[in-house]
Amino acid sequence: MPKLVDHEERRAHIVDALLRSAARDGLHSVTMRSVATEAGVSVRLVQYYFDTKEKLLLDAMTRLTGRMGERVRHRVRATGAGTDPRGIIEAVLLEAVPTDDESRAFHLIHTEYAVLSVTDRALADQAFLAAPNEMEAFLAAHLATARRSGDTDPTLDPHREAAVLLATSAGLGLSVLLGQRTPEEATATLRYHLDRVFPTTD
Repeated sequence: MPKLVDHEERRAHIVDALLRSAARDGLHSVTMRSVATEAGVSVRLVQYYFDTKEKLLLDAMTRLTGRMGERVRHRVRATGAGTDPRGIIEAVLLEAVPTDDESRAFHLIHTEYAVLSVTDRALADQAFLAAPNEMEAFLAAHLATARRSGDTDPTLDPHREAAVLLATSAGLGLSVLLGQRTPEEATATLRYHLDRVFPTTD
């Protein structure tokens, strides 16, 4: 009896091969052929599941973002933040600090994809900003909750502060990748700013 093919498993296997290759050699070096080699399959099979390199990259970014989302949820549960806005926001932002191989790969690949999409029309046409926009809205909602409960300055603009927090965490994450500061220093800086946003939080 012929073995049934799990197409989703094959797609995931190919995408994971791309992520390994990109984390090791850089996203700019990724080709359909290099991904096929990394995955141990034929180029034709990669093309069967992904018509274009752009679709393969988008699928990889979606998978990468999903993994990072799970890491955030795990961090929130581990810290016992519950529904506390400060704890939830801190857990989200601390995932912007590359502290291990997985988080380093996420930020390295995510940053390089963003840069490439500036000059590559095919990448720019993909739905790249959906996840960052959702994250900004998520943070803004928790900041609004904190403002209503009196845990932040009543004049705080949740949407602008969410943008500032994401920009700060992204910049600190990049500085860790570049070796400008350590993960511990970046974490301390994030908490320093959050202490100013949540002055009444213990």
